[in-house]
Amino acid sequence: MYFPISDVTISPFLLIGIGFMVGILGGFFGVGGGFLAGPMMFWAGVPMNFVIGTDLAHMTGKSIVAAKRHRTLGHVDMRLGAVMILGTMVGVEIGANVIEALELSGNIDQVIGMIYIVILILIGSFTAWESIKAIRMVDSGHAEGKDALAFTSITRKVRKIRIWPMVSFPGSGIDEISLWIVIGVGMATGILAGMLGVGGGFIRMPMLIYLLGVPTHVAVGTDLFEIIFSAGYGTLTHGVKGNVDILMALVMQTGAALGAQIGATGTRYFAGPRIRLFFSILPFIGAALVIIRLLNGGVAH
Repeated sequence: MYFPISDVTISPFLLIGIGFMVGILGGFFGVGGGFLAGPMMFWAGVPMNFVIGTDLAHMTGKSIVAAKRHRTLGHVDMRLGAVMILGTMVGVEIGANVIEALELSGNIDQVIGMIYIVILILIGSFTAWESIKAIRMVDSGHAEGKDALAFTSITRKVRKIRIWPMVSFPGSGIDEISLWIVIGVGMATGILAGMLGVGGGFIRMPMLIYLLGVPTHVAVGTDLFEIIFSAGYGTLTHGVKGNVDILMALVMQTGAALGAQIGATGTRYFAGPRIRLFFSILPFIGAALVIIRLLNGGVAH
């Protein structure tokens, strides 16, 4: 099938398949999936500028479908998501400015690539360790509930920070927390997203769970709700620059919409620790892709 905007010919079934796979991942884990969809689109022959813009466009549509399904399941804290968006947008701009500063040093690919790899490996390792420990605690009877956590000391310390104003998020089971903590988490994920050129879901989801104490299922749904706005903003930005092939995005969306529904529904059948264990595989895949791109002399951000 010929796509005149990006001037490439690609099998629509391949694009639908990419969308379907990333849709399942997004619906189940609350991530945008750009770290997988992007390399696959580039491998299929899509120019890099259209890879980024088109992936953001399809990511926006997929996240709308998945977030709507999670909201039906009661897994979206819209109030928490709205507050975090404020910090995320500011963080993205800070991250973009950091990139501009690093470009002057001349070794931006290596610097960003190494930061990306270290962060991904740390997130994957910690999440895998914690989720396995939580599963063992449940199996041995030392913990109960579908969202048992083996590591809660950070959450308790964060909750003890009393910087006015204090707010509550009943949808996430948070009775009281400093507003600046929530905005700070959003800003931190935004900075990393702006620096690494990703949606930030694989960073935001663990931070929601381990820092703020949000239940895993709600963290997944709320993360998707926020991706709607962050990816939507990126789509508009790239659309103005002519980097979005809307026809290609719509083709991918046919698979992504179905995959997102399946992924979101699938969270009903798994407890939080197992969702986190499955999620821990994704950062390692992302790190491997970055390493491959660095070894091949590609751009890591």
